[in-house]
Amino acid sequence: MQDELLTIGRFARLCRLSVKQLRHYDDMGLLAPLRVDAGSGYRYYAPEQVRDALTIALLREMDLPLAVIAQALAAGPERRAGILRAERDRLAERISRDQARLEMLERLAEGGLPGYEVTLGSEPERRLAVVRAVCTPAEIGTKVEECVGRLLPVLGKTGIPWGPPLWGLYPLDLEERMQIAVGAQTPQGEDMPGLELEFEVLPGGLVAETVHIGPYGQLPLAYNALFAAIHERGLHPRAPVREAYLVGPAEAPQDELMTRLIIPVQESMA
Repeated sequence: MQDELLTIGRFARLCRLSVKQLRHYDDMGLLAPLRVDAGSGYRYYAPEQVRDALTIALLREMDLPLAVIAQALAAGPERRAGILRAERDRLAERISRDQARLEMLERLAEGGLPGYEVTLGSEPERRLAVVRAVCTPAEIGTKVEECVGRLLPVLGKTGIPWGPPLWGLYPLDLEERMQIAVGAQTPQGEDMPGLELEFEVLPGGLVAETVHIGPYGQLPLAYNALFAAIHERGLHPRAPVREAYLVGPAEAPQDELMTRLIIPVQESMA
């Protein structure tokens, strides 16, 4: 039996892995040798383990976490396909974020930090019909789309009058898990229980605002200017941060989207 097995060094060369990697995979329970000599501690692998080892190497090259690889190897074909598709979606999302960052860097390299006109003004009280979602910062775009897809059908079905633009409500700090909302302004009136809607009144008062023209992925440039102006003027920002989508994706190409960014502010008490 031992004559048919491969030493760890030979197995490593066949699989294009290092001995150190194989030992690490063994320690994690990811790829255990078929036999370990009780006296010497030498590890021996079977030739049929080469396929799993090569699969591990391939998936690691794709930057999949070892825990995910372990789940995939232990799963049946259908479950394994689901695990790999979930990782595919995660990678696609990361690529999308990186593409947005690349475009921002290109814009900064070509023209420096873009100039935004930040103004102070008085915002009226608004009553919004909203739907909410919990997400990570990376999921904001997807969750906003989902919220719009939930909000508009309910407004249409119930006949609740509303006027554009749609609004996005966000916390001041983009935490790992946070609640966001998408809403539409509705007339003052009684709430309508039983709907997949909540009603939120945004108080009026002093706000700092600016307008961003371009892709949503470049909104951080506008927020940078907006928060800088707030702090330079000795003001204190208050939640929720508001985005009014003046020109949306259904109306114009990405470079012509228009978003109004509004942050309620409070003057220093000193």
